[in-house]
Amino acid sequence: MLKVAVIGLGDISKIHIPAIEESPHAELTAVCDIEESLKNAVPGVPFYTNYEDMLEKESLDCVHICLPHHLHYPATKACVEKGVHVFQEKPLARNAEEGMFLVDLEEKYTDVKICVSFQNRMNATFLKLRELVESGEYGKVIGIKGLVTWFRPKAYYDEKPWRGNMRQSGGGVMINQAIHTLDLMQIIGGDIKTIRGSIDNLFDYGYDVEDTATANIQFENGATGLFFATVTNAVNSSVEFQVILEKGKLTIKDSILTTTGEDGQKERIMEDEKLPGKKFYYGASHANLINHFYSCIENDTDDYIHVKEAQTSMEMISAIRRSSEIKQIIPMEVYQ
Repeated sequence: MLKVAVIGLGDISKIHIPAIEESPHAELTAVCDIEESLKNAVPGVPFYTNYEDMLEKESLDCVHICLPHHLHYPATKACVEKGVHVFQEKPLARNAEEGMFLVDLEEKYTDVKICVSFQNRMNATFLKLRELVESGEYGKVIGIKGLVTWFRPKAYYDEKPWRGNMRQSGGGVMINQAIHTLDLMQIIGGDIKTIRGSIDNLFDYGYDVEDTATANIQFENGATGLFFATVTNAVNSSVEFQVILEKGKLTIKDSILTTTGEDGQKERIMEDEKLPGKKFYYGASHANLINHFYSCIENDTDDYIHVKEAQTSMEMISAIRRSSEIKQIIPMEVYQ
């Protein structure tokens, strides 16, 4: 059994901790948070307020990083330097520049595994969509559409001000809500040639992170990507992900994959498992990715989501932000 700890007991830890406790591969050995009031958040598990103390005193195989974005790099670095494997929540870092520090860390400590939590790659609908695209049955990819239309009230930022602080979060809707969609777009589209983006604030909350972003993405293979994300919708609507091919369309919406052939006939292929309750839109694949990573640790295999893979989404966000600032197309080679 792997000895596992969690650093950060905020909202996302409530997804990680049950997955760890239910895993046949792991035992939750310790938890850590600077808030002393959370001491009994996980009954029967040793609690620390300093992760360096925890790393020193506990014999750990893997640590889950569930911290605010600006703490991802220092916490991951501390674990890796102790020889402890890391399962790190998205995003990789606050921007592409900081992401490169983690790329360097991964390259330096080759015996330590760092998996970044892009769990939507493990959704059954996406796995099937990717299989259909790669089969060539529908011809080559012409376009990719990624739409994220969610809602976040002012209280979301007021309760945890780091979310609205550019220095701490690295951004708003792109890095916090829609990064999974950007990640899936680049998996299907492949290498990116250019990005033209625009970001804005449609709600006047007084914070310095964007609540709305759009982008036109040109892929090296000639395909075009349309990305739109906002947290100014009335509700948290389903993410829509569509791939337009020469001989039809593949669409994931409401967690259901459908295909549309040249004859215009739509066919339902499959539906994802959903989380119960209000957080259904997170998807239910965290546990799948976590257990897969544990297997990689136990068997010393490399089939997990590496830092270098996660860096692409950081480069996309930085390019969209820079493009919006200067109102020009950004060549992706600038970040590569």
